[in-house]
Amino acid sequence: MEYMNLTRDDINEMAEGAVILDNLDGAIIGVTEEFGNGPRILYSVNKILDILTNGGAIDREEALEYYYYNIVGGYFGEQNPIFLSDHLVD
Repeated sequence: MEYMNLTRDDINEMAEGAVILDNLDGAIIGVTEEFGNGPRILYSVNKILDILTNGGAIDREEALEYYYYNIVGGYFGEQNPIFLSDHLVD
């Protein structure tokens, strides 16, 4: 099953209460589960960077800076998103 093809309603149903970041649905690669915690959305950093640079307004380095400061650096709630650092491999 590809998470990118699921609607936001589908994701909300699978991960009730999890934080879903605006405009980054295409970077969702899964839903995580952990004992004692609610489900959380798993994002691909590589896909986030692709989305941020898609319009050509910023380059990959600027997108990475934005990602670390505004996305990873943000607290969005108890079921904060999780990020897979898949941008670190070739």
